[in-house]
Amino acid sequence: MTLSIDDIRAAADRLNGHIERTPCRLSKTLSEITGAEVWVKFENLQFTAAYKERGALNKLLQLTEAEKKRGVIAASAGNHSQGLAYHAARLGIPVTIVMPRSTPFVKVQQTRAFGAEVVLEGDGYDEASGKAKQICEERDLVFVHPFNDLDVMAGQGTVALEMLEDVPDLDVLPIPIGGGGLIAGCATAAKHLAPGIQVVGLEPAMYPSFTARMRGVNGASGTGGATIAEGIAVKQVGDVSYGVARPLIDEVLLVEEPFFERAVALYCNVEKTVAEGAGAAALAGLLAYPERFRGKKAGLIITGGNIDTRLLASVLTRELVREQRLVSLRIIGDDRPGLLANVSAIIGQMGANIVEVAHNRLALDVPAKGAEFDIMIETRDANHTQEIMDALRERGYPPRAV
Repeated sequence: MTLSIDDIRAAADRLNGHIERTPCRLSKTLSEITGAEVWVKFENLQFTAAYKERGALNKLLQLTEAEKKRGVIAASAGNHSQGLAYHAARLGIPVTIVMPRSTPFVKVQQTRAFGAEVVLEGDGYDEASGKAKQICEERDLVFVHPFNDLDVMAGQGTVALEMLEDVPDLDVLPIPIGGGGLIAGCATAAKHLAPGIQVVGLEPAMYPSFTARMRGVNGASGTGGATIAEGIAVKQVGDVSYGVARPLIDEVLLVEEPFFERAVALYCNVEKTVAEGAGAAALAGLLAYPERFRGKKAGLIITGGNIDTRLLASVLTRELVREQRLVSLRIIGDDRPGLLANVSAIIGQMGANIVEVAHNRLALDVPAKGAEFDIMIETRDANHTQEIMDALRERGYPPRAV
């Protein structure tokens, strides 16, 4: 089984008018930060906020009338399920989705809102997939695999087709790998249209399934953990997708969690757009391996924007802490009137904002006539934080960061 550029072009013709042709734009700020020339493809602007509806719809449009009446089923951590549910509803096809119990609530809610029957089963994709196959046999449904299907891969490959129409001289495509469907489709299109282009796969360090397969190791062993990139947290890459993608990939890199967080925060703060953890994987790769991409014209796909709002808030707050723009200072002094007022005045005069104050008189490492304050402040940057700490120390209130 193989995938051709003709399959991808045929998919593009089928999808025309049914999905968004998302923009691919130069990001001057991300280019300055990473050292690469960064072009961003905003697949989070699809109706279901992810590229996955391309492959799902391409599959649905090729079903026979009998298959459409039987209905379809899929297992998905979220974006494939939403794309399949939305387009199946448009086409009048019954759809059942099995999702891991750990799937972000926003993805479960949206999938149900599109009219799908949602079954929550298992701790990850692999367990959910097993349940979906069981239900598929019991109800005689059509199984629509999220990545290990040539029709789905052809649909995903239309992303690269559009990118190279807009920016034909891209040097490198860093592409997230979960099950391998996106990189299989995009690599097929890219290597045909621009044979010299490099295709670099990016996997969460907790789920190196493609890397393990390349080394001849069972991908399920040595994988696992709570990654923010749950959309590509797959223990075993697809056999078909691996077979298509492997000869076309130049390199696969593993990305640690902090880089996913930084990438999500950068998209929000710089591009004013929302990306989920897996959706920001390409940018995370540039941040983790700057020398690998420096000076190159890189095409990045924001593969999805379906992130839980609480998680997004946490990521943005953690980025403030990482940049030392949100710092908690501990000050121990005599418990006398005016201490907190004096400390607050110094912080205010230095142009920082007090976010939170915790006052502790009972800590045993504090003198009986003393008091301990934990003051969380918001500053401009790390240098500003240091200036405030120096000012407090000079005035007799030596702080330490906690």
